[in-house]
Amino acid sequence: MEEYTFQVRWGDTDAAGIVYYPNFYKWMDEATHEYFKKIGFPSVELYEEQQIGLPLLEAKCQFKSPLRFEDQVIVKSTVNELHNKVFTIQHVFVKGEQVVAEGYETRAWTSFKEKVKAQLIPEYIRQKMMPEIKTVES
Repeated sequence: MEEYTFQVRWGDTDAAGIVYYPNFYKWMDEATHEYFKKIGFPSVELYEEQQIGLPLLEAKCQFKSPLRFEDQVIVKSTVNELHNKVFTIQHVFVKGEQVVAEGYETRAWTSFKEKVKAQLIPEYIRQKMMPEIKTVES
């Protein structure tokens, strides 16, 4: 599990002072990129050095409690499913001791070299993702 911490900004809220829901998807995206950075594979380096990207295939978020301006939030991210070319990363949003939202993203390990195409996730990267997940053959 890796953690990504942020503070809710004024521009993240709506007229009622509550976080506007699409921001949770933005934060899940940021948390995923932070996850890869923390396990040693920053997204920018993957793209610049190997032309590898992580396009989003599916995303879902369930909201449990509102966030407001200046709330401190921790997103706890865990890869919980790992296929040959696709993985699912779960994100749990926590404010203090309270879970305020839970979501996930499914992404493909994708080469952008010549033709955009899903690729096998290299074994050395799978090893960094595997300590906490189940591997699914497909």
